[in-house]
Amino acid sequence: MGLAGFASMASMRLCDPMLVVLGQEFQVTTGDASRVVASFAIAYGVLQLFYGPLGDRFGKLRVISLAVLACAVFSAITSMASDLTLLVVMRAFMGAAAAGIIPLSMAWIGDQVAYDRRQETLAKLMGYTVSGMMAGLWFGGFAAEHLGWRMAFAVVSALFALAAFILWRKLRSTPVPAVTAGAPGFMASFAATFQMLRVARVRQVLAVTAIEGALVFGAMAFIPTHLHQQFDMSVVFAGSVMMLYGVGGLLYSQLARRWLGWLGGERGLVKTGVVCISAGLLTLAWAHHPALGMLGCFATGFGFYMLHNTLQVQATQMAPASRGTAVTLFACLLFFGQSSGVVLMAESVDRDWLPYTLSLAAVGVALLGYFVNRLVGRH
Repeated sequence: MGLAGFASMASMRLCDPMLVVLGQEFQVTTGDASRVVASFAIAYGVLQLFYGPLGDRFGKLRVISLAVLACAVFSAITSMASDLTLLVVMRAFMGAAAAGIIPLSMAWIGDQVAYDRRQETLAKLMGYTVSGMMAGLWFGGFAAEHLGWRMAFAVVSALFALAAFILWRKLRSTPVPAVTAGAPGFMASFAATFQMLRVARVRQVLAVTAIEGALVFGAMAFIPTHLHQQFDMSVVFAGSVMMLYGVGGLLYSQLARRWLGWLGGERGLVKTGVVCISAGLLTLAWAHHPALGMLGCFATGFGFYMLHNTLQVQATQMAPASRGTAVTLFACLLFFGQSSGVVLMAESVDRDWLPYTLSLAAVGVALLGYFVNRLVGRH
């Protein structure tokens, strides 16, 4: 699961530092090239509606294994895309396949781990995914500048293939029934996805999650481009600096239990995370020294994973009877928000408005923190 999550997040962030290079190769603006990011996020989000019921019906590990295998195939095909349109379409297929990995892994942890240890355990899974994000950001820029962007997708395909092989061996040694005992029918599970929306707490968690995705993930897609333009960094160096975003996440995830105690529980995590995200985005928007840009990336990542991990825990508990469906619905709204944020921010990139957009995102995160703090307090 860790390797699959690593490869999934690497593939998601692989294109962020490539946008300038892809724009030059296909003779389009950076904003137009960002469709490769938005298409992945949209497909990733929409397919959550299907993977949740599938996981609850046929077994989460089995569905994860099939999704990983599909990612290996689609990533290999992506490396052979001949034009931007085909690249965008194949990225959408990759997003559709990757949608069945991390959220169902979270749901599986929710089934197996008691609530008082769940935040720590989810943070361990987050360690793998954050490492994948860091690797994707760096390797995407490195491959685009030195190996060709196609090689990046070929390497990710090999990682997915290895993870699929390991998972299938595990499934063969511990067979699961074709249909999980006592599980409702697929259509009943799918209908339950919409019935969940009648619960006020579910709507609240999903709403703040979508806004979080738009504000933070939407901004994140263009931070490497901003570093390249504002700090005159090379594509490779900009991708390397963005790894500090992941370093901040690792610092949190590896000490999650201690942070929870040091900061006085979930509310303390929310408050600290929001302050770090807002300060980091404002620093990135207006600083001109590369060292401050690096500090901004680190602070944003550290704060984001504090806030997001808290929302993950809320998602695993908002509908325990259909946890797979609930968590994948959570992921659906997160990436719907991300894709919306990318589309909105693409205009600001082409108009050189990105510093103002990052500033608005910082203010939005501060306001969002107020509502998340109240949401966690009522739990």
